[in-house]
Amino acid sequence: MAFSLMRCLLIVLTVGMFSGCATSMPAAPKDQRAESDPWEPMNRHINAFNDNLDKVTLKPLAKAYEAVLPTPMRRGINNFSRNLLIPLSIVNNLLQGKLKRSASETGRFLANTTFGFGGLIDVGADMGIDPAREDFGQTLAHWGVPDGPYVVVPFLGPHTLRDAIMLPLDLAGDPAFYIKHDRTRWTVQGVRMVDLRAQLFTAEALIKDSFDRYLTIRESYLQNRRFQVYDGNPPEDEDFYDDFEDDFEDQ
Repeated sequence: MAFSLMRCLLIVLTVGMFSGCATSMPAAPKDQRAESDPWEPMNRHINAFNDNLDKVTLKPLAKAYEAVLPTPMRRGINNFSRNLLIPLSIVNNLLQGKLKRSASETGRFLANTTFGFGGLIDVGADMGIDPAREDFGQTLAHWGVPDGPYVVVPFLGPHTLRDAIMLPLDLAGDPAFYIKHDRTRWTVQGVRMVDLRAQLFTAEALIKDSFDRYLTIRESYLQNRRFQVYDGNPPEDEDFYDDFEDDFEDQ
């Protein structure tokens, strides 16, 4: 499927918006950089670019969205958005040979779509069906493809190189792209973007007073991504914590 450049930029602008936090700390010298982040100077510049763009686009829209819509309506929109992405998880669970998790996601999608008014109500959660979210980056990781360097992508925010390469497939797996009616497609995509941005306000508050928010975001992202790849049970990685401590000691 062909994507226009503008459509892609609008959709992925909200992905990984943790990068929307300004950074004023200089990059570490080359010989002191974390092994996971050899491109730190470039990443910090892109991080600042994403922040400036966010300040004049999605952030003010998200604040208005929170002020105008009551919590139940926002929860319904969030449920609908998550439900649309369940088919992507179904496919990637199958590609990883996780048949039970794929069947669970299928049941969750059917329950939400049929009894939850198209996904506005998370019926699957009420039935005790836990999410089993997977994407193409996780599928590559499952089959042994390494993370590669940490990279902050313009508009997309923090990723590993492996996951960044697979983003086009993840985007193509979004059913919203296949809505034929233009006005409906743009409305669905626009509302989802603003809703996703609004959800990040709480996370932003948690890192507001970080000594170096770039490092906090990077290590939080990498740790969370590792947690996802190993389905919530990652093996202990001493090098990860050594890198984290060394970065702060060098500041």
